[in-house]
Amino acid sequence: MAQIILSNATAAPTTGTAWHPRDTSSLATYLFHSFQAVGNTSATTGAATVLIEVSNDGTNFITLGTITLTLGTSATSDGFAVANTWEYYRAKVTAISGTNATVSVYMKG
Repeated sequence: MAQIILSNATAAPTTGTAWHPRDTSSLATYLFHSFQAVGNTSATTGAATVLIEVSNDGTNFITLGTITLTLGTSATSDGFAVANTWEYYRAKVTAISGTNATVSVYMKG
């Protein structure tokens, strides 16, 4: 099951709570991870930029990848998958625009 690592962000910057694979009831530790950002606006168009950040100590994060969305009144999404073994993962919205724009980020793995 995918984890929500950032829910309904409406402003930038917004940083989600660091997530560790031990935070789930699953006993499996996965080498492969996928990330998906989903967003929309209530009117017109907008845009959002989301960084997926990783860390081995839970304090010092670096950017693993960037997801850029063009937002509209229908939900739009994009994402990527990687093979890695970082300890902690989080999402950070660095830019968001549009009428009542919101973005959520999901992680699987």
